[in-house]
Amino acid sequence: MSPTPTRVRHSLILKLVGVSILLLLIVQAAGFAVVHVGIDRNARLQLARELDNDERVWLRLLEQNAERLRQGSALLAADYGFRAAVSSDDQPTIQSALENHGARIGAAATALLDTRLALRAASLASELPQMPAELPLVVQALAAQPQGSQVAVIAGRPYQFVMVPLRAPLVIGWVLMGFPVGQPLADEMRQLLGVDVAVRVQAGASTTLPVATVPAPVRARLLQPGALPLELQAGTHTLLVRARALPAVGGEVHTLLLRSVDTVVGPLRQLQLLLAVITAAGVLLFALGNGAMAQRLTTPLRSLLTATRRLAGGDYSEPLRHTGRSDEIGDLARSFDGMRLEIARQQAEVRDLAYRDRLTGLPNRERFRQAVMQAIAAQPPLGSTPLAVLLLDLDRFKHVNDVLGYAFGDRLLQAVAQRLRPHASQAPDLVARVGGNEFALLLHDADPTRALKAAQTIVQAFEAPLELNEQTVDLSAALGIACWPGHAADADGLLNRAEIAMYAAKRTLSVVQMYDPALDSSSAQTLTLLGDLRRAVEQDELRLFLQPKVALQGHHTLAAEALVRWQHPQRGLVPPMQFIPFAEQTGFVRQLTLWVFEAAARWQAQPQARALGVRVSVNLSTRDLLDPDLSHRLDDILQRHGVAATAFCLEITESAIMDDPQRAEAMLNRLAQQGFRLSIDDFGTGYSSLAYLRRLPVQELKIDKSFVMGMQSAEGDAMIVRSTIDLAHNLGLSVVAEGVESADILEHLRRLKCDEAQGYHISRPLPLDDYLAWQARQA
Repeated sequence: MSPTPTRVRHSLILKLVGVSILLLLIVQAAGFAVVHVGIDRNARLQLARELDNDERVWLRLLEQNAERLRQGSALLAADYGFRAAVSSDDQPTIQSALENHGARIGAAATALLDTRLALRAASLASELPQMPAELPLVVQALAAQPQGSQVAVIAGRPYQFVMVPLRAPLVIGWVLMGFPVGQPLADEMRQLLGVDVAVRVQAGASTTLPVATVPAPVRARLLQPGALPLELQAGTHTLLVRARALPAVGGEVHTLLLRSVDTVVGPLRQLQLLLAVITAAGVLLFALGNGAMAQRLTTPLRSLLTATRRLAGGDYSEPLRHTGRSDEIGDLARSFDGMRLEIARQQAEVRDLAYRDRLTGLPNRERFRQAVMQAIAAQPPLGSTPLAVLLLDLDRFKHVNDVLGYAFGDRLLQAVAQRLRPHASQAPDLVARVGGNEFALLLHDADPTRALKAAQTIVQAFEAPLELNEQTVDLSAALGIACWPGHAADADGLLNRAEIAMYAAKRTLSVVQMYDPALDSSSAQTLTLLGDLRRAVEQDELRLFLQPKVALQGHHTLAAEALVRWQHPQRGLVPPMQFIPFAEQTGFVRQLTLWVFEAAARWQAQPQARALGVRVSVNLSTRDLLDPDLSHRLDDILQRHGVAATAFCLEITESAIMDDPQRAEAMLNRLAQQGFRLSIDDFGTGYSSLAYLRRLPVQELKIDKSFVMGMQSAEGDAMIVRSTIDLAHNLGLSVVAEGVESADILEHLRRLKCDEAQGYHISRPLPLDDYLAWQARQA
């Protein structure tokens, strides 16, 4: 058995066994989690009940200790000799009785108080070197509750005091006795109940633990400032803490009862560990049994696995086994066998479709790319022969589809393929359809000269119109050429360079274009141009220039055309033709138009410009004219600077109007109602009809400079200029001629009754200050 099917089979077995064991482990883990949580919860509940009992026992011990104190005090108070000494005020006898009796019962303090609870005599143990300052507070508390006891904090330790009356038979005084709440009491609790006891005393900023049965680390934790913990960790043991506050004077006294959770949980954990061992053994047996069943289940699949490997290798001749079984394995085998037959039938068709265009029968883009790669790889390291890729794109093919239908467009593509086939007559050469209306040719042993000659031959072949379905179609195309190894080192680069050259041919209308690195660099340069333009507006890098217009027929209205210049911080002064067309393509031209209009309005609002009364012409693009908010934007600028609309002339090209005549006419009407003067720019180069022109609310025609500049050399241009002037005057429009480059042209225009003129002979575009100086010189 080969490694691949063994790996697959083992993977299936492992998945079957693994999933089953995983589910079992999840169930067991959930059970263990429930048991663990239950053990911990029950242990804590049990410890809570034990701590309740411990608390009652501790309080009972304190009560018994107080009772013992009261009995000792009563015994002293009942002594006849002591009462006689008190009655006779025999101070030495009183002091001796207090000392002897206190020492006999182990009292830390024994005192005699008079009927006003004032101290008459006292006997103190060695641990109390002087009379405690807290004694009046203790006496005051016991006087309020004579049958009780009172805890007091003295020198950082807790003491329990009782007080009994001295009668003879009337009360002649009080006997006060105090015993320390000491370590023996805690040890007794430890021996009786197995609970650890600690007494925490806090007097002012000092915290002590005078009584404790816990080890030193736990003592340190209990002495930490802050709230008393309910639970703390002592090494690997967890201790539950029950705090009981004892009413005391002179400080705060808390009895802390501590029990270990592990003493209760330990036996149960051992039982849980035994259960885990049993579970592990069960999982192992389950895995072995499940693995054996999975092995038996996967054995019939081995032949199917081998067959799929043959299918993957392209061998569809051998039928699959186990197709006669009636279970799910048999169904799977029959399905695989049907798939084998279907794949065998489709494979031949797929091989053909993968590399061939079904419409034209030519190789497709992937096949052409592989052919280029193979042609480059077949070249020897030294003395390689050049290759050339020609990329052809049909012009106006979308228009053909829209007018004549897609079926006619398909037949046209087939006819183009027939015309291209003869140009790849040599065996290695190849012609392919690489896109919707794009075709490519691969020419072997073709340097740039031969590639250009082949491209010219193709262009000549396309000069003859095609006749399809009684329709005559004039074909034209743009061809881009890239050669290996000069233009690119690999197939993808060669195709990319040919495409760049083809699009350059479309832009320049040159039909055939050889790849030039300058085409690629200029394309890369435009990638950052939009961001630079945005920055130019934001950082005030744009400059407003004005080109003067002069009146030719005696009127004195001053006029100028507003032009934008870009002062780039790195590139210097960028020519308009390098960014204006790009701005029109990307839609950024609307921001440029608003910038120019705003700058012109700001300038006209200045006193010098107001005094001159200059009418400024601003160009509107197609995107500007189709902007429904254009009139509102311009009106906002006028309102902001306090300038009238009559101070502006808006120039619109014929092509901008004809892109969407209805919307353009509606916008022009709104602008005219606002008071703007409207002008048709570059008149004579567009497609507008005179009937449509008559409906537009324009007051001016601007003759394109291509006609004006050719007046002296071409009679046809002179006739166009003369006819345009007459036509405009007949329609009641004024005429502006641009492109005046000489005095002869200017004089000729004056004789033809042209109203205004502009051009380099009159003045180049000027910065605003220079324009004012120019007007001053003219005046």
